[in-house]
Amino acid sequence: MTRAGSPPRTPPPHDAGVRRGGPGPARWGAWWWRSHSVRVRLTLWYVAVMIVVLGVYAVGVYTFVSRSVSEALDDRLRADFFWAAATVDEGPDGLVMPAPQIDLLLEEEAPWVQVWSDDGKQLLFINAEAMRRPLADTQKLAARSDDAIVSFPAADAPVRVMSGHSYVCPCVEDPQTFALIGKRRVTLQVARSEEGMQRQLRDLLLILVLGLPLAVGVAGLGGYVLARRALAPIEQMTVRARTITAERLGDRLPVANPENEMGRLATVFNETLGRLEASFDQMRRFTTDVSHELRTPLTAIRSVGEVGLRGHRDESAYRGIIGSMLEEVDRLASLVDRLLALSRAEMGHAKLSRDAVDLSALADDVVSHLSVLAEEKRQTLSIDRQASPVVSADRLVLRQALINLVDNAIKFTPAAGQVRIRITQTPQDAVVEVIDSGPGISIEARERIFDRFYRANDANGSGTGLGLSLAKGAVEALGGHLTLAATGADGTSFRISIPR
Repeated sequence: MTRAGSPPRTPPPHDAGVRRGGPGPARWGAWWWRSHSVRVRLTLWYVAVMIVVLGVYAVGVYTFVSRSVSEALDDRLRADFFWAAATVDEGPDGLVMPAPQIDLLLEEEAPWVQVWSDDGKQLLFINAEAMRRPLADTQKLAARSDDAIVSFPAADAPVRVMSGHSYVCPCVEDPQTFALIGKRRVTLQVARSEEGMQRQLRDLLLILVLGLPLAVGVAGLGGYVLARRALAPIEQMTVRARTITAERLGDRLPVANPENEMGRLATVFNETLGRLEASFDQMRRFTTDVSHELRTPLTAIRSVGEVGLRGHRDESAYRGIIGSMLEEVDRLASLVDRLLALSRAEMGHAKLSRDAVDLSALADDVVSHLSVLAEEKRQTLSIDRQASPVVSADRLVLRQALINLVDNAIKFTPAAGQVRIRITQTPQDAVVEVIDSGPGISIEARERIFDRFYRANDANGSGTGLGLSLAKGAVEALGGHLTLAATGADGTSFRISIPR
């Protein structure tokens, strides 16, 4: 019962499923299955498969043995028939059969013999065993006499009876024709009980019934041990993985055998941990570099502001102080904008348009935009047009990437040096190369040249170290590639490849 105003109690989900005819038991069964470990589930699957296999095997064995025993009983009946046909004779008082020979008969069963007339209407002979175990309806079988084997019901077990034609003697041989004279055709019947066959089948069935659970139990135990041993590497990896934290990303999972499935799984996890470690290291470096880069303009703004507040100054002095602070604010805003642009490009959130961009015209625009910087250092800024490809790309994004590359080349090329933009194409790509005559990039710096805030050979400390990172992110956002093509004492070459 529930109190007035209180919500009714909700039965458990599986109860509700049962009461409403829903999938309650099925859900409970799925929950029970999922609640067990993989080792237990593998063992259960193994036991289920073994039950099916052993059951099919037991049925096959029983069927084969029962058929073989039945055929063997039929063969023994036929042997009894031929033996009886050879031993039944016609004596002075009628048909007789001598005492059975021990080597011709099975010791556990005496012969069962009946002899009927040829038409099966008159019983001519019956031995002691047939009198002791009479069988009904054998006369109908004798009337047919088609060498068939028929099973008759009996008190203890069914009895198989075989009927067929035979001849009895004495016979007199005609010296002229060598044919038998006085031969008499009769219908001979022999029988054997199925008790021995049924006893053998019962023993076999008992062995199978008792042996099947034992075999399944042994197989289940063996399957559990095998599953435990097979999954032991996963247990070791689980224990080791629990100890790996952000501070211990250098740890790796144990790899017992890199060639099997467990070894390949551990290797993939270790590779993932390696990438995570590299990402964490890059994030730490990024955080450190950003803190450093942001601290510089903020410190400058604070210092200029503190100097401006130390005393009374005229209007021009305050304007100079405010102008210095605004320069640092612009530098700070430019740095933040570049970081946001780089983040959007890496995350794939940059909004790009697709226009037909003539790379030759784009190079003219970039040269016109940066020619003043080259003139200040008496540098030659030129364009080498070996082709005029047109690509489908975002013009502003591609223009900013090319500006960053050319600006970087002007910055690291000495006075009176040369900076060239070479435009070529391949069957698949349009190629833009920015070639300078600077001192080249050191071997140590080549691996990190596209990292954020990394500045190689920057003697005067100018720049933020984001130019190449931004250029690479912009080109990759367009589906292209930016690579360091060549570097040495005679200069450096960066190559942009955009699909045509």
